[in-house]
Amino acid sequence: MSTDWNILWPVFTESIGQTLWMVGVTMLVGGFLGLLLGILLYTTRRGGLLENRFVHTGLNILVNFVRPIPFIVFITAIGPLTLRVVGTTIGTAAATFPLIVASTFGISRIVEQNLVTIDNGVIEAARSMGAGPVRIITTLLIPEALGPLILGYTFVFVSVVDATAIAGAVGGGGLGNFAIAYGYQRFNWTVTWIAVLVIVLLVQVAQFLGNRLARMTLRQ
Repeated sequence: MSTDWNILWPVFTESIGQTLWMVGVTMLVGGFLGLLLGILLYTTRRGGLLENRFVHTGLNILVNFVRPIPFIVFITAIGPLTLRVVGTTIGTAAATFPLIVASTFGISRIVEQNLVTIDNGVIEAARSMGAGPVRIITTLLIPEALGPLILGYTFVFVSVVDATAIAGAVGGGGLGNFAIAYGYQRFNWTVTWIAVLVIVLLVQVAQFLGNRLARMTLRQ
């Protein structure tokens, strides 16, 4: 089947832009919210800076409830909430909202797991010198776990790119929608594979930059 790129090229570039927008906004908003939630999970656990059994248990149950849900199920399950917040369940903005929600819970667990590896003796030493919880979190916990956190966020970035492709299957736009609508459904394998290669290239660049940044941080 012949491919008329005079027609497809504007759609293709728009799809790339939609994917980058979804990934960028998700990593920015979901990354920040996930960091806050992960810190809260870590600090409210037993022996933590802000130990609170009820808060920790509630957050732990919530994260464990959301994380295992496959994204294609999750994006449809929170459709009513997306409709209320965004005003629609179709399009890039409607796909970005569930991406942010899902990534927030996924990142929170990664943040918590990386913070757990920090030596408690270092934290106790800071507390004994009069450092408060906020100061310990910002000047000790996050800097100590920065390298592993960068790797964790890189992993999430790859997962979010994958999720944007899934979102395309339910009208979310982006390269996933382009590959399905203009490739798979029209039996045009050339279009499908070009979309796949762009996704792979995006992931490879992100993985390379994440690994490099993490190595630079760990050497300090």
